Amino acid sequence: MEKQSRTNKNGRWTWERIILATLLMAMAPILTRAQEVAAPGNNGGKAIEIAAASPEKDSQSTAGPAPAPADSSNPWLKIPPIYKTPRTGNFAIAPSGPGYYSLEAMIMGNYRDKPPVMPWPPTSADAGSFFDNDFRYLEKPDNTQHDFLDFLKRCHPTCDWLLSIGGEERFRWAHELDSRLSGKDNNYQLLRSRVYADLWFQDFFRVYAEFIDARSYNQNLAPLAIDVNHSDLLNLFGELKVYELDGTPIYIRVGRQELLYGSERLISPLDWVNTRRTFQGVKGYYHSEKLDVDLFWVQPIIIDPIHFDSPDDGQHLAGAWTTYRPQKGQAIDLYYLYLDNTRPVAIGSGGARGGFNVNTFGTRYAGDKCQFLWDFEGMLQFGDWSNLESISGAYTTGLGYNFADMPLNPTFWVYWDWAKGDHNPGIQRHTTFNQLFPFGHYYFGFIDVVGRQNIQDFNLHCYFYPTNWVTTGVQYHMFRLESARDALYNAAGAPIRRDPTGNSGSDVGDEVDFTTNFHLDMHNDVLVGYSKLYAGEFIKRTGSPRSPEYFYLQYSFRW
Repeated sequence: MEKQSRTNKNGRWTWERIILATLLMAMAPILTRAQEVAAPGNNGGKAIEIAAASPEKDSQSTAGPAPAPADSSNPWLKIPPIYKTPRTGNFAIAPSGPGYYSLEAMIMGNYRDKPPVMPWPPTSADAGSFFDNDFRYLEKPDNTQHDFLDFLKRCHPTCDWLLSIGGEERFRWAHELDSRLSGKDNNYQLLRSRVYADLWFQDFFRVYAEFIDARSYNQNLAPLAIDVNHSDLLNLFGELKVYELDGTPIYIRVGRQELLYGSERLISPLDWVNTRRTFQGVKGYYHSEKLDVDLFWVQPIIIDPIHFDSPDDGQHLAGAWTTYRPQKGQAIDLYYLYLDNTRPVAIGSGGARGGFNVNTFGTRYAGDKCQFLWDFEGMLQFGDWSNLESISGAYTTGLGYNFADMPLNPTFWVYWDWAKGDHNPGIQRHTTFNQLFPFGHYYFGFIDVVGRQNIQDFNLHCYFYPTNWVTTGVQYHMFRLESARDALYNAAGAPIRRDPTGNSGSDVGDEVDFTTNFHLDMHNDVLVGYSKLYAGEFIKRTGSPRSPEYFYLQYSFRW
């Protein structure tokens, strides 16, 4: 992948420290006042109690604040107000009845009437962020879930402070045939380490830091930029409660931070890649039981395998994202996103190179009721592309059903995804959809040669559970270019094949993906997967005619 230019590498670490130190100094009067309020005689020596969180929801909740126990005697049962990761598209409905929920539980005879409380998904893949891990169940006096690493969570140095420490080790072995449509095979191993510390002062102030180290071994091809990042910071932010509206706090978050919204079709931390994706800037948010409102301005972080990562000064992303939950398990998103890129990456009329900007308006309605599932999302874009104006769009339509009363608890989905291409490249208007910063791997086949740009995709999904701790998924994709004269764009949004004449047609091919996840215990998961793209006429005529294959084995340990 093309290396982006870098500026002021050595100054970024100092800049991060200055921001954090300034924020801490600005917070000093507030913290002093809070200590006075919490002192004996003012509040009985206990931490200030915040308003109750949302009512308890099951593990399939669409979004919103995570469940909080009803007992209000301990204020830490409601602190911090953690945001539950929204559902992605083509979501599965996991088992919820009696059974064994891990291999360890089966071996130990730990039969349960319902699933255990989990701070993260019981799979190796995790679409969320560690700063939303929910260990509040450890504060409950009647809690019966215990683990040998509990001593690292919910530590209270004093009655006003909360500290949690955790992380992840993840290893993936991969074998690729016709890797990246290059005609060459690729065998390699990826190793990722993450460690975080999360410090809260009551519900007023927070400092969160997360370290990442991502390594690649034995690749036959050159590692991608998303494979390697030696000893860096994935997250480093301070968070301050600035107001409380009807018992719900409003927070400002400043610093390096992952972003994820809605289906993650446009903004995602992209967990599948070894380095994950992060941004730097400021975000304000209000998350209540029914309504969430987020406003943010950030810059993407450029990964540098050797030096400290720094923001891309040539790109700015701003947005407003709202989510309304009319019923349990249902969510309606309404959002506006603005991306400005001043780098000369856009090719306009006459081959002129320049920057671009894109405005994205979108909405999504997703949920389930009476075992029926649905997921509808539409996006409209306009802006400038070098010396051209741009206008484009994309939409997705999905319907599903969960056969909860059948063996294996199967869930089926049928989807149609469409993202506009450019039928007259370089003339009058630029009309290729811009997928922004998506979770592309999840939506367009795990081989990653197809992205949400210039594509039509009829796809089917099936999930079933041989046992409560084994999840198996099968996908089928029928890929066709929306415009035969535009390019095939990969999961990163980069053009990888093109026929400007359109004579190679639009048939990219059909892909099948198989995955099985074994949930060994609370911390350990093993994921096995196989994918094959049966090359269509477009691929056969524009380069290597081979049909790519991808086999991988992934182990993760989260703590």
